[in-house]
Amino acid sequence: MSVILGIDIGGSGIKGAPVDTATGKLVGERWRIPTPEGAKPADVTRVIKQLVAHFQHAGPVGITFPGIVQHGVTLSAANVDKGWIGLDADKLFTEATGCDVYLLNDADAAGLAEAKFGAGAGVRGTVMMLTFGTGIGSALIHEGVLVPNTELGHLWLRDKHAESWASDRARENDDLNWKQWSRRATTYLQHLELLFSPDLFIIGGGISKKADKWRDLITLDRSPLVPAALLNDAGIVGAAMFAEAQAGVEKPARTSPAKPQHVEKSATKKAGTKATVKKAAAKKATVKKVAPKKASK
Repeated sequence: MSVILGIDIGGSGIKGAPVDTATGKLVGERWRIPTPEGAKPADVTRVIKQLVAHFQHAGPVGITFPGIVQHGVTLSAANVDKGWIGLDADKLFTEATGCDVYLLNDADAAGLAEAKFGAGAGVRGTVMMLTFGTGIGSALIHEGVLVPNTELGHLWLRDKHAESWASDRARENDDLNWKQWSRRATTYLQHLELLFSPDLFIIGGGISKKADKWRDLITLDRSPLVPAALLNDAGIVGAAMFAEAQAGVEKPARTSPAKPQHVEKSATKKAGTKATVKKAAAKKATVKKVAPKKASK
């Protein structure tokens, strides 16, 4: 049995647990610490160090991050402090914990776990996982091999930014019922089906707990669709799996700073939602009307 510590950095909580990577099962009780306000690198690092000390762990550690990760460097920061952009977070966490740390995108971690131990277990070919929450995260796995940082929530559907239009946050902001939201999700998923023809779609995020509300409302031409099975454990399990796969592999030398990637933030910041429309309308209403000047005699 190979036991590796997996840690999942989330917007409201940072949680971790030791994972048996042969079975995908947690072998200890999951421990969660609230994410420090602002999620600044130094504050998050202190929490990571606490979690490693709590489990008295000395081996490899897998950690998820809510943004683009390339060779341990965090390149985007949509919902965390901007100090993460261009930061060698892998090195930061390794030095702070004294453990070999391996960092990956949070949706990628969840996808790895679901494809092997969850809803995608036993499925050959291409598995695509999408997490619908504040935005839309994505993971693409082919025959068990991850294609990292796909960021498919940032696709555009004509004039619609996908995650700003079809995420769970957009459903809430636009006050959509499940039928209305499912029509948007169907449009988005049909586009992905056309581009990738996955053998299975796995739908995760907060809406996976309410699959009975939308599962029968989304229609695709070829690819089957199922809700995620591992729920809150997926990120932890996937992080541990990634650390096991990368342990012993020499990390690439970084000869030049990684260039940060600028991506859209979240649905609350985009045009096209009722929240944005209302704000624009209120601003317009504050503009003073100027009375026309009387013609001179």
